[in-house]
Amino acid sequence: MSTYKPLQQAFLKITTPFENFIHNQTTTGIVLLFATILALILANSPFADAYHHFFETKIGFSIGSWKVYHTLHHWINDGLMAIFFFVVGLEIKRELLVGELSEIRLAILPILAAIGGMIAPALIYLSINFGTPAQNGWGIPMATDIAFAISVLVLLGKRVPPSLVTFLVALAIVDDLGAVMVIALFYTGDLNILALLYSMGFFVSMIFLNLIGVRNYLSYFILAAGMWFFMLDSGIHATIAGVLAALAIPSKPQSNPLHFTQKVRNLLDDFDKFPIATDMTMHERQKAILQNIKDRIDSISSPAGVLEHTLHLPVSLLIIPLFAFANAGIRVDVTTLHEMLTTPVAMGVMAGLFFGKVIGIFGFSYLAIKLGIAKPPQGSTLKQIFAVSFLGGIGFTMSIFISDLAFEGNQLYITEAKSAILIVSMIAGLLGYFMLRTLSNKNS
Repeated sequence: MSTYKPLQQAFLKITTPFENFIHNQTTTGIVLLFATILALILANSPFADAYHHFFETKIGFSIGSWKVYHTLHHWINDGLMAIFFFVVGLEIKRELLVGELSEIRLAILPILAAIGGMIAPALIYLSINFGTPAQNGWGIPMATDIAFAISVLVLLGKRVPPSLVTFLVALAIVDDLGAVMVIALFYTGDLNILALLYSMGFFVSMIFLNLIGVRNYLSYFILAAGMWFFMLDSGIHATIAGVLAALAIPSKPQSNPLHFTQKVRNLLDDFDKFPIATDMTMHERQKAILQNIKDRIDSISSPAGVLEHTLHLPVSLLIIPLFAFANAGIRVDVTTLHEMLTTPVAMGVMAGLFFGKVIGIFGFSYLAIKLGIAKPPQGSTLKQIFAVSFLGGIGFTMSIFISDLAFEGNQLYITEAKSAILIVSMIAGLLGYFMLRTLSNKNS
């Protein structure tokens, strides 16, 4: 009889990297929702001042005459979010190497859909705000929140074909790549060339370590920290350092996986030669064999894969919810809400995320399929792709992040943009969910 409890058995369940990715994104979506609700409650309660003052608290350190002090809000957005972008970079890299984006035949549809889903929202926003001080916010409605979008599909379970989930994941990954490029190219301050050169020096050093086969995590961590530090003063947003670090991390294992099976099988045979004591204590030789097996497992695991798996949980349960808690706390005044949501900024964001995403994602997908450039996801219909395109309108994390960059120093525009993001994301998510549910009922 097994000594494991059902909960322990659940933890021992074998899942593929893709299944693990979906699970992590779903967990993120749930925790993110609670963090957002809590932030909104506090920002509209008698504790509002304490809430805002808390994130404006300055923390840092000094070494002699050298001092680094920033607000807690700044450390979260420029520091912790660099780790989030590092994981995003690892996800993009995995998808390009071995995932849905590794075969152009399968990747062409989500790539085109993502491109359409970025171009159309930006153009719609600009059509409303072009020539005004708010035109710099065109990047806000371009982003899709992968965690919330996937969570909606997961709620539908078997009502949607698995290929549709894969399509949305691939689309969102390309969308993330686009958002990273937009931040790096268009939302930068005055360049500090010297700091940028220092930062690139650390990046090149990481690439060099990769090329000569170094697999020591500490070495990469030290170099990545140095790159982030100088990127902070370069004028390019520091989170880009996270993406660059991910690209430099080795994706190939140290040992050949083809030799792994036989060697481990031989070790397991040696392990079984020693009887297990009644108190479940292992022989010293067995402990040595287990350590040898662990070392061999580590040698066929790529550093990029290990880091992505290791960091997903703290990023999902701590960093992203903390970002939401620090940034989603906007004051909602019912008497002025209508006035706020009819400003050019809010209308541009809402129209971009709601109409732009649908026009771009579905429009480009429809044309690609009808022209024979791509095929629809297996077992799915054009109507389901249309419904999924509404989920692309869930902007949230990346959209809120870009809002702070686009309107830095203009709190009114930031509040208008964030209010619009929260409302349209909720509407788009609910509409996409009920459309997909209705379509599944008709097909059943």
